Amino acid sequence: MTLSKKSVKLYTDDVLTSFYDAIRTNSVERLHIPHSDVFYVRAAVEAKYGKRFSLKHVETIMKEEGWTETDGQESSSDINRCRNG
Repeated sequence: MTLSKKSVKLYTDDVLTSFYDAIRTNSVERLHIPHSDVFYVRAAVEAKYGKRFSLKHVETIMKEEGWTETDGQESSSDINRCRNG
């Protein structure tokens, strides 16, 4: 029997509590913690607009604007190309 992998989105701003709850209930593999970019962008827009935004809202807008979790991450081929000239 194979368990299907379903992602459970973490849409709470209390990330640490949600993480510990997932450990306690043995469901870490289904836990979604937003990429660090989402936290940085949220801090920037909150500072600019003086308004609180949820992680879910910021992540959704970032994805709608074309952001992906792999943005800014260099592939191993990019790194090797830089090393080899």
